Amino acid sequence: MISREAENTISTLLRGFPVIIITGPRQSGKTTLAKKIFVNKPYASLEDPDVRLAAQDDPRAFLERFPDGAVLDEVQRCPDLLSYLQTTIDADGRMGLFILTGSQQFGLLSGITQSLAGRTAFMELLPFSLGELEQAGKLPQTLDDMLIKGCYPPLYDRDIPIRSWFGAYVTAYIERDVRQVLKVQELETFQRFVRLCAGRTGQLLNLTSLASDCGITHNTAKSWISVLEASYILFQLRPHHKNFNKRLIKSPKLYFYDAGLASWLLGIQTPQQLETHPLRGNIFETFVVSELMKSRLNRGERPNLYFWRDSNGNEVDVVIELGQSLMPVEIKSGKTVARDFFSGLEKWGAMAGDLSVSPTLIYGGAETYQHKGIRVTSWLDANREMSWQG
Repeated sequence: MISREAENTISTLLRGFPVIIITGPRQSGKTTLAKKIFVNKPYASLEDPDVRLAAQDDPRAFLERFPDGAVLDEVQRCPDLLSYLQTTIDADGRMGLFILTGSQQFGLLSGITQSLAGRTAFMELLPFSLGELEQAGKLPQTLDDMLIKGCYPPLYDRDIPIRSWFGAYVTAYIERDVRQVLKVQELETFQRFVRLCAGRTGQLLNLTSLASDCGITHNTAKSWISVLEASYILFQLRPHHKNFNKRLIKSPKLYFYDAGLASWLLGIQTPQQLETHPLRGNIFETFVVSELMKSRLNRGERPNLYFWRDSNGNEVDVVIELGQSLMPVEIKSGKTVARDFFSGLEKWGAMAGDLSVSPTLIYGGAETYQHKGIRVTSWLDANREMSWQG
């Protein structure tokens, strides 16, 4: 089993909370991690119809099966159970009794707010990070291999073609989850919508344009984006509010949590296809931003990531809030550092002055070094360099 960076964080939280909830995309390793941490406690999956029926019919009797706690998997399938769980843990008083997992934020989050406020810690587990794969000796050989394969755990512990796995994943999970929540009737239209989103990863989100290209209404596009966010397929990166007397872009940028999934949705199947693909830079940016997200979430911290762009096109790919300071990160997929790679960081530094700290360029090459006060970081070292986030 590949060790997860979140394990120590969860073990620490269990000392101060009776319940930990691990959420994240399907197949990101939530159940495996929960079982490892609670190796001596029972396990019950609410995806199992018999188990779910028992929890729904007699929730008190169901919870009495676990006097010393348990791993309860996919609890969004039985949200009413959370109210009864509150009574159980309040009467018991011990910390670290239950680990719950869930793959959708919708009913799960509302149930926590109503029933378990103050009694639970919330942990978001994404697919493997670059550091986790590197430590396990599982890192793909090249950057393009990494961007095509992505980071979902089953691709690293099963002998299965990448194309076959992603095809089954989209059918079994993304489409099923969306249909459960939204009762989508036109599945073909939704499939086209997801692929259109992949074609916009790393770009400003224009819902009107997206809806028009897909042949749906603006409100439908907004609703579908929300479900894909709740299912941890994609996320929106918000613009930072600091304006430096400039007019700022207010639209968010759209990113997929996994570059491999985005590549598959775009029909990219080989490194040769990716090498010449017009969206290669966007896919690389998606990979790096996702790694930045993982480094925060694995420590149990909220992402402090933004981007910055003014109406004249001046832009920094990522701005990381560090207290009162702002750390700019530029992302370039090229393997050779070119002079213009630094222009965005230099313009930002001139505007931000003392607010700007540790300007960093993450690129597709192999060397890491300093250049005129800018940290030039190889994609291979990006995970180690993320300690700059504080």
